[in-house]
Amino acid sequence: MGREDILKAIPHREPFLLVDDIVEWQESSIRCTKRFTGDEDFFAGHYPGFPLVPGVLLCEAAMQAGAILLSRHLGEKPGHVPVATRMNDVRFKRIVRPGETIVLEVELAERLADAFFLKAKVSVDGKLAVRFEFACTAAKME
Repeated sequence: MGREDILKAIPHREPFLLVDDIVEWQESSIRCTKRFTGDEDFFAGHYPGFPLVPGVLLCEAAMQAGAILLSRHLGEKPGHVPVATRMNDVRFKRIVRPGETIVLEVELAERLADAFFLKAKVSVDGKLAVRFEFACTAAKME
C-alpha cells in the first residue's frame, strides 16, 4: 500500500508526513517505511557537518504509523483521529543518518474504549534505532 492509503488514513501532510509506504497492515499491527533523503530542512541545523535525524522525529514517524493502524479502529467514529497522550520507556539505540530508510513497527497492545496503548520499534537494516510505548485517544476533528 502506498501514499494514497496513507493520506486516506491520517491527516498529516508534507512537510510533516513521515511515512512513505505501508509494507504490512494487520488488525493489531503495522509495518511502514520512511526514507530520509538528506534534503529535509532539519538536517541543515541538526547537526551541521554531522547530520542526524532528530530522535523526536523517529518517534513521530512511529506514532504516525500507529495512527494509520488505528484509522481502521476509529472507522466507527467518523471525524475522529488518534492523538498521543503519553510516551513511556523511550530508548534510543542507534543514530539515523541521511540516505537511510527506517522501518516502523507498531503493535496495538490494548484498547480500553477510546484509549489505545501501543508499542513501537524503529529500525534501520535490522538494527534497532528506538523503541517506546505510547498511548493515544480518539479526538474529534473540529
